[in-house]
Amino acid sequence: MIKGFIALLVMPLTLVSFAYAEPTVELLARFNAYPHAVIVNQSDASVVDHEIGLGAMQKVRGAWRFKTSERLNGRLVRYTWQITDGFSSSEVLAEIEAAVKGGQLLFSCEGRSCGQGVQWANRVFGERVLYGRDDLQRYRVYAPTEGDDYRLVLFSSARTADRQYLHAELLEIKP
Repeated sequence: MIKGFIALLVMPLTLVSFAYAEPTVELLARFNAYPHAVIVNQSDASVVDHEIGLGAMQKVRGAWRFKTSERLNGRLVRYTWQITDGFSSSEVLAEIEAAVKGGQLLFSCEGRSCGQGVQWANRVFGERVLYGRDDLQRYRVYAPTEGDDYRLVLFSSARTADRQYLHAELLEIKP
């Protein structure tokens, strides 16, 4: 059953490492038509000094920060979906990762090693629905193996078996 879902994802995601991110933007938009994913939020905006975490969230001198991060300018396309009908957000994330061929994994964390889920949901993504159990969160950042055209950020979380979420961000980097 999950394979039908992934069929929507595989072809455009394999293009992601070979060409500019436009196929992935189209993929994210097409994902809205998938019957087991309900869109919670989406946006498309120009950003300046957008911070992408390349390390876990940690509290330093009373302030929550990434252990390591990079700040980039460009066009940011964001989608948040609720995964329904018994699908697991972590299963969907794993299948998407398998489809990202040739992309370089810049950072990956799972569960409590990512930091507190409430910080990811509210401070990083600004989507309170993403807050879930710390042990069920997963975060990934991908870049193309050649060039520095974009960053693909994936985050999955789960509150309960019925409240599974997947968040994707695609940042087209511009000087």
